[in-house]
Amino acid sequence: MTKPSLPDLLHAAVSAVGGTERPGQVAMAEAVAEAIDDNSHRLIQAGTGTGKSLGYLVPALAHGERVVVATATLALQRQLVERDLPRTVDALHPQLRRRPQFAMLKGRSNYLCLHRLHEGAPQDEEEGLFDQFEAATPTSKLGKDLLRLRDWADETETGDRDDLTPGISDKAWSQISVSSRECLGATKCAYGAECFAEAARERAKLADVVVTNHALLAIDAIEGAPVLPQHEVLIVDEAHELVSRVTGAATGELTPGQVNRAVKRSAKLVDEKTADALQTASESFERVMELALPGRLEQIPEDLGYALMSLRDAARNVISAIGATRDKSVHDEDAVRKQALAAVESIHSVAERITNGSEYDVVWYERHDRFGATLRVAPLSVSGLLREKLFEDRSVVLTSATLKIGGDFNGVAASLGLSAEGVEGDDVPAWKGLDVGSPFDYPKQGILYVAKHLATPGREGTRGDMMDELAELIEAAGGRTLGLFSSMRGAKAAAEELRGRIDNPILLQGEETLGELIKTFAADPKTCLFGTLSLWQGVDVPGPSCQLVVMDRIPFPRPDDPLMSARQKSVEEHGGNGFMAVAATHAALLMAQGAGRLVRATGDRGVVAVLDPRLATARYGSFLRATLPDFWYTTDRNQVRRSLAAIDATAQADGK
Repeated sequence: MTKPSLPDLLHAAVSAVGGTERPGQVAMAEAVAEAIDDNSHRLIQAGTGTGKSLGYLVPALAHGERVVVATATLALQRQLVERDLPRTVDALHPQLRRRPQFAMLKGRSNYLCLHRLHEGAPQDEEEGLFDQFEAATPTSKLGKDLLRLRDWADETETGDRDDLTPGISDKAWSQISVSSRECLGATKCAYGAECFAEAARERAKLADVVVTNHALLAIDAIEGAPVLPQHEVLIVDEAHELVSRVTGAATGELTPGQVNRAVKRSAKLVDEKTADALQTASESFERVMELALPGRLEQIPEDLGYALMSLRDAARNVISAIGATRDKSVHDEDAVRKQALAAVESIHSVAERITNGSEYDVVWYERHDRFGATLRVAPLSVSGLLREKLFEDRSVVLTSATLKIGGDFNGVAASLGLSAEGVEGDDVPAWKGLDVGSPFDYPKQGILYVAKHLATPGREGTRGDMMDELAELIEAAGGRTLGLFSSMRGAKAAAEELRGRIDNPILLQGEETLGELIKTFAADPKTCLFGTLSLWQGVDVPGPSCQLVVMDRIPFPRPDDPLMSARQKSVEEHGGNGFMAVAATHAALLMAQGAGRLVRATGDRGVVAVLDPRLATARYGSFLRATLPDFWYTTDRNQVRRSLAAIDATAQADGK
């Protein structure tokens, strides 16, 4: 039997989803198939509307060996498992003569734990060990959530938190879920045979395509113990997010509250002397943290160093002692012991990591008005980790709508631990970059407007000229505006001021769930939606409800961001341009993602307005503009108002 050709398979899949075959999608599918066949690596930029999911799924399914697909967002994971994969498998089945299996796999805490549900969560000493369902009054929000969870547990086939709609609070979910460290293990747990997390792992072992997230991929790389099943091909979608997700997974933190909980959980499981030593270390750590001021710690202060060494040593003794004692008075001791061990081990590992000190780690204090001080430690760079763990023993395809920064792939490649394209060496993974473009005609569909006449934004204070400009642009557009702000404070200030100045309704992130806000925004063209980081990347509103995307300023990282400033300084110490490599690259990625909110379909028209003159006047402006879609560019404010009014008039004439 002749093997079906890739173009035939792609055609069948595209027809099945009611789509249109695009040259970029064909080029992408061919590049993915080539990477799989050669066991090589690809960075593929595929603009919005390319149909990139099918561009990698079809060659992956045709390949026949197991493929892992890792995405950053829940929305894309659901789209792949609930829509794209079922349709694609159905479409390819007649030609492949087999029906590839697929499965979703997440971290253990995403699944309901039957042991926790039926036996109750081991609680802190002063609260007693109680049944959380009895303790939470049925009339409270927590009580209602927990009762809903108990009913849902009898119906659900997956136990996956994301299959529960409407969702519930983190507090309620924490009552019936466990981390991998807290899990008893399938062989020791009375509910091991029915465990949802174990069932998900078993399904993944049998699947041809395993869909997971960047966080689990990061844990798989960092922990050393494999979480994902053995696979030959890794496809990383939304790959522009990977470095920040891996950094997050490799970041440790310590708070006085966290240490106190560990003390309480372990107290009854060890002798009095060992428990007292951890209690004393906890108190000295808390005293140091009360005086902590936010910022990076280039040297660990003496009092903090002493407190951390005491914590480390006391935690190590508790870990040893927990393994040697049994206490018949403790109900469900294995679960209590496991939770206590997880809490103490977490403290020990972070305290030891900071105490040992590494030139490759950044340590800093954060302060929160409500929660007090936190001590954090994060890797200065994850590029070495990614180079070593990501690209060995498998073919890797990284794809996103934004991988070329300033016109080439090398910036993103460097952050992933790769050398410049074409450079090869013994320990340097070779890779190729491909930009398959976009089906959209950006110069005809969109305008990039830079408000060159405005004052350069300062660090503090309201910008009166920017508010005037924003109000005029929204009025010219007839609403239809997505406002992307570099801080929540900026978004709130703009919403408060403009609600008193213009008639258009203004929605503000945080005043309702993101899903509800986006739904309301999409339904009413006169409405505006203002917000910060998640809106820069998470909004997909094609059509006339989003015809003006405004960025208040270039989203450079805050100058006092300890990790970003440490990374910038490190680049400079090695002879590079820290500002361009870190701050400008960070801003370029975000701006490209933000600008990508404007044109989501072939009929979309509109303006991306940047209310920061530096995009037109600063030396780095051309680098940032080269990362954005190829819109028609202007700094003429009158021209933009006329264009917005014309786009609004056309939409109104069409009854939209």
